[in-house]
Order: sequence, then C-alpha cells, then structure tokens
Amino acid sequence: IEEEFGVSAAAMAVAAPTAGAAAAEVEEKTEFDVVLKEVGANKINVIKVVREITGLGLAESKALVEGAPKTVKEAVAKEAANEMVEKFKAAGATAELK
Repeated sequence: IEEEFGVSAAAMAVAAPTAGAAAAEVEEKTEFDVVLKEVGANKINVIKVVREITGLGLAESKALVEGAPKTVKEAVAKEAANEMVEKFKAAGATAELK
C-alpha cells in the first residue's frame, strides 16, 4: 500500500488520532440538565418555580425540593436551561447546569 499510493504507515498512525480529537472539540453540547442544588430560605417560592417548570403537582414538587440536590429537568436546550436557572436564583435557590 505504501508503494502503490505513496503513503507512509507512520504518517497515517499520527494523523488518525489527531483528526478524531479535532472533531470532538468542534462538537458543542446542546442539551443540559437543570439541577437544583440548594433550596435556600424561600422554600415555598422554589416549590412554585418547580411546579411551573415541570408541571408536577404540589406534593411531587415539594418532595423534589426537599430532596435537593436533584435534577429538575433533563435534556433542555441551553437558552431554556439558563432561563430556568435564573428563575431558581430569583426564588432564592441555587441551581446549575450539567
């Protein structure tokens, strides 16, 4: 193969891993999980935000808030996930994207 195509096997071994790493760096994460880390002092306001975001009932939302840290929403677009985190911050809670 080296003689027929004029390619060195050593050059191919070096080029192949580099190409795969470059492709991985270009790919940007598009889906995020919104995680409620800490509730804070205004537990009722945080429960309201959870109900708004998830559509869960009062009991389910309260259980989720009391079980923090918990994932509130999975596979959300970046812009929507940032809005959710801002709502939690406004309610006095701590949330993050993963």
